[in-house]
Amino acid sequence: MDAEGRNLRDLLQQAEQLTADMQGEDELPRIRRNLRQMIDVGEKIHSKVTHTTSRETADVKAALLLGSKGYDLPKISQRLQTLSVAKTFEPLEPVRDVDIQSFLRNERENAILSVIEESRKQTFADVETNYFETMENEWELEKQRILNALIGTGGEVLSLAEDTETSIAEVDLSKRSSLNNIEMAYARQMYKYNEKVIQGGSRPNIVEMFVDVSKKMEDQTIEEVWSMVHHITEVPLISSEDALVMRTSRNSEIAFVNQARLYLETSYKKYIQKTVYSNLQQAKIGGVPGTVNLIRSFLNITLTTRIPGLEEIYVDNQPVWPLIYYCLRCGDLQAALQISNSVTQQLQEFPSFLLEYVQSPLRSLSPSSASQFKLLYKRSVRTSPDPYKRAVYCLIGCCDHEDDHRDVAVKIDDYLWLKLCQVQWDVPASAHGESLTLAHLQKLMYEEYGETYFNAYQQPILYFQVLLLTCQLEAAVEFLSRLESLRVHAMHIAIAFYELNLLLIPKDLQTQLLSAASSGPGIAKRLNFVRLIKMYTRKFEMTDPREALQYFYLLRGLKGQHGESLFVSCISELALETREYELLLGKMEPDGCRKAGCVEKFQVNTSKIIEFIAKKAEDTGLFEDAVRLYDLCKVHEKVLQIMNKLMSQVVSQAPAVMSARDRLRSAAISIAERYKLQGHSGSVPAAGTFYLLLDLMTFFDLYHSKNYQKAIDTMQQLKIIPFTPDDIETKISSFRLIAEEASFFTNFPPHNQQNSCFTHNLGTCCECLQTMRTRLNVRYCMLQVQRVFPDILLTVMAILQAQYKAARLQTADQPLPMSQRLFDDGGGGRHADVEYLRKQARTLITFAGMLPYRLPGDTNARLVQMEVLIS
Repeated sequence: MDAEGRNLRDLLQQAEQLTADMQGEDELPRIRRNLRQMIDVGEKIHSKVTHTTSRETADVKAALLLGSKGYDLPKISQRLQTLSVAKTFEPLEPVRDVDIQSFLRNERENAILSVIEESRKQTFADVETNYFETMENEWELEKQRILNALIGTGGEVLSLAEDTETSIAEVDLSKRSSLNNIEMAYARQMYKYNEKVIQGGSRPNIVEMFVDVSKKMEDQTIEEVWSMVHHITEVPLISSEDALVMRTSRNSEIAFVNQARLYLETSYKKYIQKTVYSNLQQAKIGGVPGTVNLIRSFLNITLTTRIPGLEEIYVDNQPVWPLIYYCLRCGDLQAALQISNSVTQQLQEFPSFLLEYVQSPLRSLSPSSASQFKLLYKRSVRTSPDPYKRAVYCLIGCCDHEDDHRDVAVKIDDYLWLKLCQVQWDVPASAHGESLTLAHLQKLMYEEYGETYFNAYQQPILYFQVLLLTCQLEAAVEFLSRLESLRVHAMHIAIAFYELNLLLIPKDLQTQLLSAASSGPGIAKRLNFVRLIKMYTRKFEMTDPREALQYFYLLRGLKGQHGESLFVSCISELALETREYELLLGKMEPDGCRKAGCVEKFQVNTSKIIEFIAKKAEDTGLFEDAVRLYDLCKVHEKVLQIMNKLMSQVVSQAPAVMSARDRLRSAAISIAERYKLQGHSGSVPAAGTFYLLLDLMTFFDLYHSKNYQKAIDTMQQLKIIPFTPDDIETKISSFRLIAEEASFFTNFPPHNQQNSCFTHNLGTCCECLQTMRTRLNVRYCMLQVQRVFPDILLTVMAILQAQYKAARLQTADQPLPMSQRLFDDGGGGRHADVEYLRKQARTLITFAGMLPYRLPGDTNARLVQMEVLIS
């Protein structure tokens, strides 16, 4: 109780404090009525308002206000009461079974609503599916471009010291080209090669053509590279469409190894000759010219001091085993046999084994002789201090392939030659560990040693040689293509291999540049030749599309992911990216003849290629380019359809120089003139809509130039909207029949427009319109021009309003000038003109309200507003 008393006292003190504050210096209004008095006053005011503005009075005032604007208030009220606030389609409530009429009506409405709801869901699902498919396709294309732009398989950009700039005096480049001298020289050889291929007959040797290019360069290294490639490709190959089958056949592998060994032997003999002739005094050359005397002279230079452990068997004052080894190293087996036969007694059984080795086409011993020879090696030769003797025995009998013979094989070339000589064929599975196979050698060079061991980026040609001579063509080309200065050579080496059917290509062309083969022995790799071509041409395709075409022609035999020709696909990408349609595909002349482009010389179906590119341009939204391309391949129906779509978007815009509307109008006039003279294969509805839209462009041009009289004359002759009350029903009926009769044109025969007469002056196409109307009812064209119909109604109403203002400025008895008069009123003066304009406006409003489809936006409101101003 005490607590409550304290709270009340506190509340009283606060109230007194507030009262004191209000009675302070500030002048504030005071409320002099209590709550009961305020409620009574409020009720009196409410009763007064209710009495003065009753519901009936408000309805009367609303009817008067809306009636003056042309609205029927009772009908509007009924329509508002029938509106449903449901946000989604909901099934109607079931009715009793005894009410047959209501039951059938309800079932029908439920069926309609269920179909609408199902269609809505399906539409949303289809839109979402198409959206994600489009996104995925676009991403795949973008991913392909990104991958093609990467230099290495790992994606890292390699920075190496630039090589000495080379030049070819015969090649003169224009300033616009992105190709350097070397690239242009290769491109010219590609052009010559493709010319021969297109003409038919025997193909030229593409490797020799590229070798000729390398000889014109001031670079000995590149010349050696092409010499190496030339040796490798001179192999007898089995006829097979599958490069993997051909590459992995026993005979082909033997031929590859023999050619690699021959190259190393020939190169080493040149090295010995160069060394000898550079040191003639020390070499003491003499005697019968030949390999034996050459090797003896070479040893006079290199073996100035005796190597400890050499056997004391001499021929011409030189140790016998170095002589035999270097004869074998130079590839002269007969010279080695001659030396061994000269000391038969000292060498015991070796000359007989060497004779069998020399006489064997595979440079190998028979199984029985090989067993005896290996046993002899294990017993006495393995422990011999003479490194040359051990090396010769290992070469002849393929013994101890894990021995590197570092005392003899001082260079990579020597080591590689030793290993190639030890490669064996038809090795049983039980002897794989004891014998060296080609697959084992490839794995040893590529995986166990690899780029780090050979210091590949500082010695790229050496590592390329190791891979190439061990028959790893794809890995060799891929490595060389990573280096900017050598990529041009890698590209054309790959082309040479591909044209000779030596290159392994993956089935999935979306893979990385170098990938493992799904089948094949060893570590067989596949090179994505298509990606390599695109990587190489990316540099110059924008400035040199002709040269890029020469490289794309190599892909004519390959198919893409969806079965399309990669040659056609690359031409499509090139054309869409460079926009050089006239250069690549040709040009349509005014007389209807197509001027040939660069693609024509490849003897392909140019029309199908152009149509394919046009379809791609249309799918990517390049509609104006698609029109040019479809017109170029004479697919007139697509030309008309796309032009109708484009023109309907800009037909009502104001003309402006260099605008999209200006470009489309010029293109449409050119097409219309040509189709009038040469005819076309388009359908009647498409052609009729095209001519109608072009005439509507003339109408809007006249309106924007404020030439209202000619604009109204044009619209009256087009006869697509009524200008008298009697025409309203006819035009409305035409609109209602569009949906029912549009299918009439599905199988309508093509129309030849040779007798059509199209004019494009600022006037109207009266004669053309009359000819067209005899073939095609205008109502079918309205189906395509509904998009611009609201603009037509608003523009015509705006013209009527402008004419009305001009008429109001005249005096009562003064008629409008003839240039501004809409009809011959017989001199009735201003009053007749004003009444005529009001009649036109009312006709237009009635027609807009009776159209069987909903006008977009605030079209109706704007029409009513302008009509009120006229009324």
